[in-house]
Amino acid sequence: MTHNALRHTRSTRRLLAGAVLAVAVLGLAGCSAMQAQNPSGSLKPVNAVEISPDARVMLKGADVVAYFTEGRYRQGSPELRSEYEGVVFHFATADHKARFDAAPTRFLPQYGGYCANGIVYGIPWGGDADTWKMIDGKLYIFGGQASKDAFELDEKANLALAERYWNEEVKGRNSIFQRTWRLMFKVPHYKSGEAL
Repeated sequence: MTHNALRHTRSTRRLLAGAVLAVAVLGLAGCSAMQAQNPSGSLKPVNAVEISPDARVMLKGADVVAYFTEGRYRQGSPELRSEYEGVVFHFATADHKARFDAAPTRFLPQYGGYCANGIVYGIPWGGDADTWKMIDGKLYIFGGQASKDAFELDEKANLALAERYWNEEVKGRNSIFQRTWRLMFKVPHYKSGEAL
């Protein structure tokens, strides 16, 4: 083996060892998040948190029906709750709960409730329930106004990229591992906030 090939092999091994270590550390550090964000049902992964006594509550308890019926973010109540595919949803009114129970998939946020702009880069992370947008009758959540603004710079192209990465990489996978992977290995079209 040549000197350059040997050096390249060592660099590759160090990179892989670093990646394994990073994943292990993040996995252990985010154990509660790993549990909440990765149910065993078809909604995996989801932007959920533990709110005792429930292990995974979507969007920190935001009422997902209110976006559709009232056109606004509204916090739900733990007393008005439903469970769908292992994920708990809170509602602000009994009517919203009844509507969700009758047709839950109609009210689900896209990309598991994660920031739609993050999914453009294959990263299931963030998502603030009070920063959102309806596109063609579907609910999209963003990680803040800056993320929403970046997404809207080229909404059509970003929507296509988000759909692609959600379906090819993110959907059905562990959120923590996927996030770590894409933070270490950027998508080909990656641009920093400054570049955008």
